[in-house]
Amino acid sequence: MRVLHVVVPEDRRELAREALESRDVTFVAIPLDDRASVLLEIPLPSDAIGDTLDALEEAGIETDEYTVIQSGEAALTATSETLEERYAGEYDPLTAVELRTKARDLSRDTESYAALMVLSALIATAGLLVGSPAIVVGSMVIAPIIGPALTASVGTVTGDRQMVTDSLWMQLYGLALAVAAAAVLAALVRAFGFVPSTLDLPTLDLVGVRLAPNALSLVVGVAAGTAAGIGLTTKGPTSIIGVMIAAALIPTAAATGLAIAWADPALVIGSAVLLLVTMVAINLAVLVVLVVLDYPSRERPSPDGERKRSRAATIALAAVVAALTIVVLVATAQQVAVDREISSAVDAELSDPAHENLSAVSIQTQYSDMSPFTGPRTVTVVVSAEGNGAPGELANDVAERIEERTGERVAVRVETVQYEQAATRRRLDRRYPSNGNSGS
Repeated sequence: MRVLHVVVPEDRRELAREALESRDVTFVAIPLDDRASVLLEIPLPSDAIGDTLDALEEAGIETDEYTVIQSGEAALTATSETLEERYAGEYDPLTAVELRTKARDLSRDTESYAALMVLSALIATAGLLVGSPAIVVGSMVIAPIIGPALTASVGTVTGDRQMVTDSLWMQLYGLALAVAAAAVLAALVRAFGFVPSTLDLPTLDLVGVRLAPNALSLVVGVAAGTAAGIGLTTKGPTSIIGVMIAAALIPTAAATGLAIAWADPALVIGSAVLLLVTMVAINLAVLVVLVVLDYPSRERPSPDGERKRSRAATIALAAVVAALTIVVLVATAQQVAVDREISSAVDAELSDPAHENLSAVSIQTQYSDMSPFTGPRTVTVVVSAEGNGAPGELANDVAERIEERTGERVAVRVETVQYEQAATRRRLDRRYPSNGNSGS
């Protein structure tokens, strides 16, 4: 429920009344003492705000003179039931002014934003090192990254150049702070011997999946951004969506910090590019949602000079984002193609009768960087084995298969998870031998 307050000149009061009554809208007119105007107080369902403002503007009311949209608990008017039934279940995105206000409300002051980004990165780093998904999830809950991640796109479609600049700056320095905090904590933990100095980061399950861009990471970023864009345009809260945005960014920032502490340039480049890819994917997905919902045309026209400047800034931003996105997509597509060939090579090798007791559990590909001209560096294959485990030559066989398919010479590591199949029927026969009798 919303309460719309609009100041209407006395000479246009009749036009406003006709426009509202034609849509079954009940209102009260409160005279204003200091001028020949009235204040219309209009209770409405949340989804009726856009239609009502359009009706008033078509009647010649300048709603940008004084309009306040306020939350309300409930309304009992002669037409409240009619309006609620009319707009029940109908998805009507927020108006442009509501969108800007909601986006600004998501932004924090600089100090608290920086503090929470650092704290979330520290928690994520600890969770990655101890292998605790619960701790990593906790870091996502407190990360305030959703505000800056959404306001860049809102500023773009509404022509607010300052909002775009502030949002991009907050995203960049917030994630840089997160990476730096993670690197400092990881360096201290390593220096004081809380983890082995020879620890191989790719062997950590929660770190290994965040060391290079891949198709699934791109899907996560796009899906998170799309959900955020849709959630932003509704009347509902965005706190849960904020956790999803943080899930795509904060653990990756922590993984980048770990790679810096371990002084491994290849891992630093791979995880940093993954972080950048995800951030671009989220921002672009939010922007696409707002454009599809036609928010650029909902925005009020501004003075010509300001409109031109906003349009130029929007075009420049779109060009930069488009160029970066093309580079990222080309490189990611190249890596996705290589990943598919590697998976096919592993499947082909494990289908050999000599390896009939093995089945693939996971395949992780570690790249030197994001360049389309640089191939994979290490492939880690985890297999489950029944009986005697994996033969010692499996890693070499897989490496040869990969080289045949991709032309790349890579180091292949094979990790084996052994299990033993229980002979259930035989055990039951031993515990309950048959005496040849049947019946009672």
